Amino acid sequence: MKRYGYLYERIYDFDNLITAHRNARKGKGYYKEVQMVDSDPYYYLHQIYESLKNKTFTTSEYEVFEKKECEKARTIHKLPYYPDRIVQWATLQVIEPIFIKNFIYDTYSAIPKRGIHLGLQRLHKALKDEENARYCLKFDIRKYYQSIPHDKLKEALFRKFKDPDLMWLLSDIIDSIPGDTGIPIGNFTSQYFGNFYLSPMDHWLKEKKGIKRYFRYMDDVVILHKNKKYLSWLRKEIQWYLENRLGLELKKNWQVFPTFIRGIDFLGYRSFGNYTLLRKSTARKFKEKMQEIIEGKPMKKSKENCIASYEGWLKWCDSYRLREKYLIPAKEALAL
Repeated sequence: MKRYGYLYERIYDFDNLITAHRNARKGKGYYKEVQMVDSDPYYYLHQIYESLKNKTFTTSEYEVFEKKECEKARTIHKLPYYPDRIVQWATLQVIEPIFIKNFIYDTYSAIPKRGIHLGLQRLHKALKDEENARYCLKFDIRKYYQSIPHDKLKEALFRKFKDPDLMWLLSDIIDSIPGDTGIPIGNFTSQYFGNFYLSPMDHWLKEKKGIKRYFRYMDDVVILHKNKKYLSWLRKEIQWYLENRLGLELKKNWQVFPTFIRGIDFLGYRSFGNYTLLRKSTARKFKEKMQEIIEGKPMKKSKENCIASYEGWLKWCDSYRLREKYLIPAKEALAL
């Protein structure tokens, strides 16, 4: 495995910090901290430069709150924009290309130009080979972000990076959550840490086990195969690997099922091979929102943006009835 060094100095390079601020502030121009840095960028970025160069930087305290997503309550850890988000952007601008080189092609979450729709296209391509995609193993990991062991994550990063100063910074971010396990949902770095930590499993399955039809979106995994018994055996192998190599636990809701009868609930859609439907929970939420617009009820967010967002989801699936019954009437109601 190639190890990378001499990276830390590039992180606190002033041009890199300027670019990090420019990227981190996108869509956040109304933040008071963003306006503060904008008022005198040289002064505030120089403070970050000094703290990184002298290794006096330490991750700030988090604002912790609950957020409901897809009917699940998640604990979100939010850091101040200054200096933390700028520092994390500056860090990832340097090490992101190294992370991406390590990822297999069929992992999609939080990777530039590799999002939901590329994953959906790749899954649909695999489903065309009906003989070899007859059955599906679908699983995810119990409380993935909260369960990642700090020591094992740092060991994995140390095998990739031979720069002790960089490891000092990454360790500070990882250990900013009390305890021995867990990386914070909300950190920009956590998306990459989460992807990177499961990367050895990706390579193990693809290269050691010879799995050809494998797709991962963070800890949500789909494997297609022609043999149901093989997938049941493979699930046990994966469970052993997760527990013994990564210190993680397979969620008990894993399933092995006929692909084209049940459809694969993955990436927000249900894929059946020759047609694709919107995920049930997303479709239900869509109907509720469109009905609110049709009835003229007030909404917290822009109705135009709500329609545009769902229209983006619908164009990737078979959605004629949803369009006719809900989307078109909502557009007409908004135009009145």
